Amino acid sequence: MTVKQLSIFLENRSGTLTKVLDILKESGIQIIASAIADTAEYGILRILCSDPSLAYKKLEEGGVAVALSDVFAIELDSQPGRAADTIKLFSDASLSVIYMYSFLFHGRGLLIFRTDNAAQAEEIIRSACLNSLTENDLAKWE
Repeated sequence: MTVKQLSIFLENRSGTLTKVLDILKESGIQIIASAIADTAEYGILRILCSDPSLAYKKLEEGGVAVALSDVFAIELDSQPGRAADTIKLFSDASLSVIYMYSFLFHGRGLLIFRTDNAAQAEEIIRSACLNSLTENDLAKWE
């Protein structure tokens, strides 16, 4: 029920993001979703992509600091409040959302997040009949 996400550590200086994007481009990897969180010294670029294992390998070979982790990707319809309703399910169960990013594209929303208890999150997703995407499902978003 989880998908692989790349977390890429970027120094806050010109060219570091371009280097990462060029490696992915040259490897034929499609970015499906991304977000950057930053501090004064560095940023963390989080990416869902078409081939996370290959992306990880190519970035590592290119000297980029990268980690691969499991996150949840929930497909939502485009009704106002769907993300709020979904996150409330986890909050009501006393689960913390460590980070989240989302987007809406052609009437479909994608909510990507990580919690402090993946097993409990999976149970909530099952019991609420949420549409949790797999790696294969993400191909629809390319």
